[in-house]
Amino acid sequence: MSEHELSENELSDHGLTDHGLTDQVPAEPLPGGQPTGAAVSDRDDRGPRWAALRRPHVYLPLALVLLVFLVAAFPQWFAGWFGHGDPRECSLIDSNATGRPGHPFGFDVQGCDLYANVVYGTRASVLIAVLVVASSTVVAVVLGALAGYFRGPTDSVISRVMDVFFGFPALVGMIILLNTIPTRSVWTVAGVLALFAWPAMTRVFRASVLETANLDYVVAAREMGAGHLRIIASHVVPNSIGPLASILSLSIGGIITAEAGLTFLGVGLRSPAISWGVQLNTAQRYFTTDFHLLLFPSLFLSVTVLAFVLLGDGLRDVLDPKAK
Repeated sequence: MSEHELSENELSDHGLTDHGLTDQVPAEPLPGGQPTGAAVSDRDDRGPRWAALRRPHVYLPLALVLLVFLVAAFPQWFAGWFGHGDPRECSLIDSNATGRPGHPFGFDVQGCDLYANVVYGTRASVLIAVLVVASSTVVAVVLGALAGYFRGPTDSVISRVMDVFFGFPALVGMIILLNTIPTRSVWTVAGVLALFAWPAMTRVFRASVLETANLDYVVAAREMGAGHLRIIASHVVPNSIGPLASILSLSIGGIITAEAGLTFLGVGLRSPAISWGVQLNTAQRYFTTDFHLLLFPSLFLSVTVLAFVLLGDGLRDVLDPKAK
C-alpha cells in the first residue's frame, strides 16, 4: 500500500468507505426540534400552510364571514337588539325619521325600522350569492373535469361555449333576461347570475385539471385499468379543487355586489322583498335629504364584501400556495 493510500480501517476511522460517507454529519436541530438533515414528512410540509389559518388576516375575516352567515340564517336573533326587530312593523308618521333610542339607524320611507331591514336584508343577498356560487361550482367541476381530462373535441366544444359567454357583455345579458322574467324572486335572480358566473370558474378548474391529469399517479391508475369515471372522481377532482376552492369566497363577494347593483338599477329584486339592493334602490331618490337611508345599507354591504374578499385572499395562501 502506498503512502497516499489509506487502509480500510483508517477510512472507517474517518467515517469513510469505498462508497463514500458512512455516517452523515449530525444535523443541528431547528428551534422546533426538527433536525435540518431529517426528511420532512408530508404532514410537516402541510403544517405551515394550515398554520396560516391562525394569522389575523385569515381568522379575522373568517370570524366576520361566519357572523354574516349567522345573521343571514337567523336575522331575528339580531334584529331585536335595539328595538322591536320587526321589519314589517311600520308607521308613516316615522317616515325617513333619523335615529332615536331603540331605532339607531332611523326609519325608511315607509316608516319601518331601518336597522331591522338592514339585518333582514342580509338573508336575501347572502342566499343569492351562496346559490349562485354553489350551482356554478357544480357546473365548473363537471365541465372543467371533462374538458381537462379528455381534451380533444370535448375540450374544444366546452371551451368554445365558454368563449361565447365571455364574449357577450354579462351585464347586458342579465338586464335583458331579468326584464323578460315576470316574477323576480331570489331563485330567478340567482339563476340569471349563475348563468353568467360558471364560465370563469370552469376555466379555472379546467386549467387545474390539465395539470393534474398528467401526473404520475393518474397515469399509473390509467395503466392499471381504472375507469375514466373512477380516475376523475378519485384522483383528478380531489387534487385539482384547490385553485377553485381558493376563489369561492371572492366569488361570493362579487355576487353580492352584482345582486345589489342589479337591484339598484331596478332589474333585480323588488319590494316587498328585503335586501340591501332594494334599500339602496329606494335610497337613491332621498339620499340628498335623508342620507341615513343610503349610509347604513351600503356600509353593511361594503363590510360584508370586504370580509369575503379578505378571506378569499387568505384562503388562497392556504389552499393554493402556487398562486402567491
